[in-house]
Amino acid sequence: MAINPETESTAPKSESKKLSRRQIVNHSDYIVYVDESGDLGLVSIDRTYPLFVLAFCIFHKPTYIENVVPALQRFKFKHFGHDMVVLHEHEIRKTEGAFKFLFDKDRRNEFMADLSAIIEAAEFTLVASVIRKDQLKGRVDDSTNLYHVALQLGLETVHQFLATKGQQDRLTYVVCEARGHKEDKDLELEFRRVCDGQNSAKTQLPLSVIFAHKQCNSTGLQLADLMARPVGRKTLQPDQPNRAYDILAEKFDHGPDGQTDGWGLKIFPA
Repeated sequence: MAINPETESTAPKSESKKLSRRQIVNHSDYIVYVDESGDLGLVSIDRTYPLFVLAFCIFHKPTYIENVVPALQRFKFKHFGHDMVVLHEHEIRKTEGAFKFLFDKDRRNEFMADLSAIIEAAEFTLVASVIRKDQLKGRVDDSTNLYHVALQLGLETVHQFLATKGQQDRLTYVVCEARGHKEDKDLELEFRRVCDGQNSAKTQLPLSVIFAHKQCNSTGLQLADLMARPVGRKTLQPDQPNRAYDILAEKFDHGPDGQTDGWGLKIFPA
């Protein structure tokens, strides 16, 4: 049987081009990393830290790739001799695991000074949702998922920020720490609910969630992990010196007059 070369080649190529065009996604220029501080329980509240804080760190991708990631890699090689260690705020604070050397005061001071310098120099925008469990107790059902409350507050603010950068119609990925199969499935459903229009603006939010374990060694997740607790401590004790928060205060998304409350910093109940 004779084969017509034009017929045989033209149709598949044409279909291939159509598929390629459909597969192209208009990604945004930003990526968001999310981490938390505090527990979700309302039944038994830790009186020393009666908060749940969700921190959203928004990075401009070129800046993240070219400046932030290399800076943290250099820091790790300096202090650990390798880049496999995963920075974790709790372990740093408690001098546990790979951070036991921080018992040495001089080494701790140098470590914290270098880490603070990285965060101060890093260009990112911070959004934080702070849930005051001590003030919420008795006002909502004890089974209320506080992560979902904090998530909606944060996603709405993240979308508002992206809109100011002309990214409101482009797909932005939000990377959250994986917490377990059931928890992640529940969070994914809540994420989709908010993004499908069940938010204060009643609009579609072009955001997509990715779950990642800390051990994947993501620079963005590690930095997000360092953000939440200083915000929580400042909320509880606003008059206490808080060097970590002082650095973060310059990173918050803010309104036209520079205000952060109600913008980059959402406290619930207000």
